[in-house]
Amino acid sequence: MRFRHFLLAFLLTVLTISVYMLSTGRWSSPVVDVNAPFTLGLNALELAEHNYGDDVREYAQKFDLPAEYLLALIVLECSGEASPGSRFEKGVYEKLVALRDGKRKKFEQIRQGDLADASDESLKNLATSWGPFQLMGYKCLGLDVEVSDIRGSDALYHGVRWINEEYGRMLRNKHFKDAFHYHNAGSRYPLIGKPRTHDPNYVSNGLRYMEYFKKEMVQE
Repeated sequence: MRFRHFLLAFLLTVLTISVYMLSTGRWSSPVVDVNAPFTLGLNALELAEHNYGDDVREYAQKFDLPAEYLLALIVLECSGEASPGSRFEKGVYEKLVALRDGKRKKFEQIRQGDLADASDESLKNLATSWGPFQLMGYKCLGLDVEVSDIRGSDALYHGVRWINEEYGRMLRNKHFKDAFHYHNAGSRYPLIGKPRTHDPNYVSNGLRYMEYFKKEMVQE
């Protein structure tokens, strides 16, 4: 009986701490500190400008997209690093395997025929996010390019191209809140309830970073 009471008290304590951590944002992604140095003595905002600024403005003009949004997105996704890391998504991989093996009809816009000859290793690459925008590998199928194209030297270009084709209209209509949410969660910002992004502050941070880059561009 005593052990049962002790266990109950322990579980209630863990639950209380968890609720507190979530409500205060202690488990959310860190906010980029404009004054915190990363690589080359620059913070993430400055790094994004240093590593991608000129090319982003060129591609933004080409596709009629706001450069400040693209730069803010780069800060959110890779902290402005010139060599972005990659993130393997096990859940996506399992869905792709099931699609290839005929256990599901489709995954987003991908059909079984698109993956007919794909090896497990190829599917792992498709289930990994790459480049400055952390574009999922399987997005290369819609762009009619290889995974290597969205993780190599042309990753920025193909990322901007995908953004333009997927939700460029949102950006041209200045629906930036929806655009940030769509990039991360695959849907517009919910009218009711909390955002479905991996970090609840993802959208608000993105909007704040946009303002930073907008001011910087005015000063140039």
